[in-house]
Amino acid sequence: QVQFVESGGGLVQPGGSLRLSCAASRSDFSIIAIGWYRQAPGKQRDLVALITRDDRTNYAGDVEGRFTISRDNAKNTVYLQMNTLKPEDTAVYYCNTYPFRSRSWGQGTQVTVSS
Repeated sequence: QVQFVESGGGLVQPGGSLRLSCAASRSDFSIIAIGWYRQAPGKQRDLVALITRDDRTNYAGDVEGRFTISRDNAKNTVYLQMNTLKPEDTAVYYCNTYPFRSRSWGQGTQVTVSS
């Protein structure tokens, strides 16, 4: 079962940027699609961005043009570059396979956008 460790979150002002990292435990990481998900307080966990094994990407409408997902298969790592952050981007961010696997959720990384 693949496991993930997220990092890179923090407190940032509106309009700022953060880069999240997601390290995966599997050596066959390169053949699976990976998604970044987020969960704000009191809300469900939603898909934010995904990247397929052949590097096709897809984004939720409210982050398209501001977030960029990428992967480094040599490092078993997926990144989420987040620019022009807004207060509504505040959430715990998780990575997982796409579609997600319930037993693969990590601890997530908190992103707080506030002045």
